[in-house]
Amino acid sequence: MRKYLLALISLSVIAMSCSSSTSSTGSSTGSSTGSSTGSSTDSSTNTGGALEGQVTLTLLAHESFTPTPGIFDAFTAATGIAVEIVLSGDTGQLITKAVLTSGNPEGDVLWGVDNTLLSRALEADVFSAYQTPNTTFMNASLLLDIPGHEVTPVDSGDVCINYDIAWFKSRNIAPPLTLDALTNKQFANLLVVPSALSSSPGLAFLMATIAEFGTDGWQPYWKSLRDNGVMVVDGWTQAYNTEFSGASGKGDRPIVVSYSSSPPAEVIFADPPVDAAPTAVASLTCFEQIEYAGILRGTKHEAEAKLLIDYLTDLTFQNDLPLTQFVFPVHSGAVLPEAFTKYALRPENPLRLEANVIATNRTAWIDEWSAIVLK
Repeated sequence: MRKYLLALISLSVIAMSCSSSTSSTGSSTGSSTGSSTGSSTDSSTNTGGALEGQVTLTLLAHESFTPTPGIFDAFTAATGIAVEIVLSGDTGQLITKAVLTSGNPEGDVLWGVDNTLLSRALEADVFSAYQTPNTTFMNASLLLDIPGHEVTPVDSGDVCINYDIAWFKSRNIAPPLTLDALTNKQFANLLVVPSALSSSPGLAFLMATIAEFGTDGWQPYWKSLRDNGVMVVDGWTQAYNTEFSGASGKGDRPIVVSYSSSPPAEVIFADPPVDAAPTAVASLTCFEQIEYAGILRGTKHEAEAKLLIDYLTDLTFQNDLPLTQFVFPVHSGAVLPEAFTKYALRPENPLRLEANVIATNRTAWIDEWSAIVLK
C-alpha cells in the first residue's frame, strides 16, 4: 500500500497514518491528519510564503502520505511552482471524493490511488493522461494496468498478514503463515482486518483471498473467518494502532492485515531502540499493491501538474519514500536504505489479480463480502 503501505506506519511509534509534519514548497508549516476510522478528516499544509502571481498546485493525498518536511523545496526552486498538500482519510475515501468531483476537482494532482481502486477512478474519468519521461526507469510490469498512462506509478508494496512475535512465542503457538491457517480454531478471535468497504489495505486483503481461493472459493473462506471471530474495523489505523497487540496501541489481537514493510517501521521508530522487529510477516499471504499519482481532469494548471508528476517519480522524491512512506520506490535508480532492506520483506510471488478482473467484479465482490461479514 500501499500503502501500506504504506503502506504506511503508526500513530506514535510508527508515525505513518495518523499524523505527519509536511512541508509545502517555499514554506514549512505543519500538517496533521485525522484517523480514517469512522470519518474522513481533511488537513492541509499552507503555502503562506507563496509569491504573488506564483502558481500553487494542490496535491491531494491519503492520510498516510508523510514525506520529509521540505521535500518540495527543490521542486519550487527549480520551477517556481509552490505545492500545497491536502490530506483526506483513507485511500477509499480519497477516491470517493475524487469520483464525485470528477472534472471539477478540488486539487490538481492526486497521490495514492492503488491497483485495487484504480478501475473505479478510471471509470469515472478522474484523470488526464500523461506519460512522464521517468517511465523509462520503471519496470514494465508496473505499467501493465495503465496502457493509456492515465496515471503514473509512484511506489509499490505488499499487503500481508502481520503477527506479534512475542505473543505467539510466550504461548508456544506457531503463528499462521498462510491464509488458510487463519480459519483454524486455535486462531479464533485473534485476527483484525480493515474493512474492504472503506480501507485500501482492507480491499487488498479481500483481493488476496479471491486470488488465493478463486471466484467460487473466497466466499466460504470469509464465512469461516467470520465464524472464527475475525474483527472488522473501518480503517488500517484502528486495526494496526488500536486493536493489534504488536503496535503502539497494545490491543488484544496479535494478527493484523498490514504491510510487508511494517516490521522495519517498528524498528526504526522504536523508543527505546530495538535490534529486532517485534512483528513479522507471513509472506504467503501478501497481495501486490501499486500506488499511482495522476493529474486531475479539470485542473487549471495541467502543464505545471505534469512537472510535479515528473518530480514525484524522479530520484529526489523516490529516495525519500522508503523511510517516510515505508514503500518501495518505482525508479530503478533509487537506493534503498540498509535499515529498510534489513527488516522489510519483499515476497517473491505475491498474490495478484489483473486490473480488468478487478474492474469487472469489484462492486459485486464488495457487495458479497458485505453480506457475508457485515450483516
